[in-house]
Amino acid sequence: MGKIDLTLCPEGLSHNIAKARELGIIIPTIEQMRHPETIPQSIQDRLKKVGLWDVDPLNLFRITWKNEAEESGGGYQAVPNYVELPTALTGVPCRIVAMAGKWFPTGCHKVGASFGCLAPRLVTGQFDVTRHKAVWPSTGNYCRGGAFNSRLLGAQGVAILPAEMSRERFDWLHEIGAEVIATPGCESNVKEIFDKTNELKADPRYMIFNQFEEMGNPLWHYNVTGYALADLFEAVKGPGDRFAGACFTSGSAGTLSAGDLLKERYPGLKLGVGEALQCPTILNNGFGGHRIEGIGDKHIPWIHNVKNTDMVIDIDDEDSQRLLRLFNTPQGRQYLREELGLKEELLEKLTWLGISGIANVLCCIKMAKYYELTERDVVATVLTDSAVMYQSRIDELNQRLGAYTVCQAALEHGVHLLGLKTDHMMELNYQDRKRVHNLKYYTWVEQQGRTAQELDALWYDTEGTWDAVHAQAAELDQLICAFNDATGLLKDL
Repeated sequence: MGKIDLTLCPEGLSHNIAKARELGIIIPTIEQMRHPETIPQSIQDRLKKVGLWDVDPLNLFRITWKNEAEESGGGYQAVPNYVELPTALTGVPCRIVAMAGKWFPTGCHKVGASFGCLAPRLVTGQFDVTRHKAVWPSTGNYCRGGAFNSRLLGAQGVAILPAEMSRERFDWLHEIGAEVIATPGCESNVKEIFDKTNELKADPRYMIFNQFEEMGNPLWHYNVTGYALADLFEAVKGPGDRFAGACFTSGSAGTLSAGDLLKERYPGLKLGVGEALQCPTILNNGFGGHRIEGIGDKHIPWIHNVKNTDMVIDIDDEDSQRLLRLFNTPQGRQYLREELGLKEELLEKLTWLGISGIANVLCCIKMAKYYELTERDVVATVLTDSAVMYQSRIDELNQRLGAYTVCQAALEHGVHLLGLKTDHMMELNYQDRKRVHNLKYYTWVEQQGRTAQELDALWYDTEGTWDAVHAQAAELDQLICAFNDATGLLKDL
């Protein structure tokens, strides 16, 4: 019931194969994204002449956590790019490591999630590049990844996102050639996005790739992000270290499926979901607007495996805003360098934290304080994007609060980071999780056409839903290989 439909549609598939042959498109497998060293050497050699953000089909092979940290011409590495945040900065003794999305094409890992949603329909022919437009409902980054992948694959992308998202997002989407639809409101106005999506569904030219319900999203994160985080822990762990926890802000909840893999690999690991305090939907069925760009609220995503979530952690959006300024201004860096003794390499890596990435780190700190974790414990997260997309937000803070000073930097580090407490969070028991899961009914059954039977299956039938989807990566890879064989492009490399 919950599995991805991989039924072949011969007409659309033949059109997609012809278009791929025409444009020189080879599709990477999930296995290659997990282990990029297995990518054909001829493709790796060609990538040496391609920029990370170039609109080049070869960049499909950079949809991996293991790219070298290079803006152009980079290869692959065994350990994902990451930031380890020291105790002097976080105020907790446990080790906090954050895997960086900056080194994906578009500077955000959402290009992977969108691939996970598009690839099944592309290689089955359900999506026909000669007939369909790919619609990407999003609170910002997912539609960027979708528009990028659409362009690489010769399809027209349509980005839907809230009007109050950062200017940089809109500018980039127009540059990439996407159709852009701005819906009313901010991050948490997801219903308005869905309403616009439902309008477009009436036109058969539009095919919707809704990250909040597409099972290709958790399939990709479980099989790529989850394994990358496990590889990262194995690379950085010391004698006696244990993988104690992982935290991810909800957004579409796709990244939380990486936690499903980690909980299987590391029994005892705690999985935390973060959200904005200003919109505490999971914590207390709350609602409201917030400024943690990259996540969305007022509903529970269909693809959130709530039964596997141990804790909800709410983050004040003012904390993430103030720390963005601390990490990305000369005054903030001066304080971090001179007062905390942070090295230049780490100061540079702090620019890898976008607003939602900062919120993820704050979740890790609150989890560490709640469970009284020690220096032998490791808590991990991901940095969805970097500060590249948020310079306008720093400018807005300066206009609102006045010119930044080193003294303010010290104060804001104390208040917005060291001062974090274990308030506005909850360890979830069975009934708590069931309550959160039941909230899906009001969005997905009443509004979006799902059935109560499907909803129950997500709770009671783990093997037939979540486990089955995670295992579909192998079948999807077979279809991708068959698609590439049909284009004949691999033979000509």
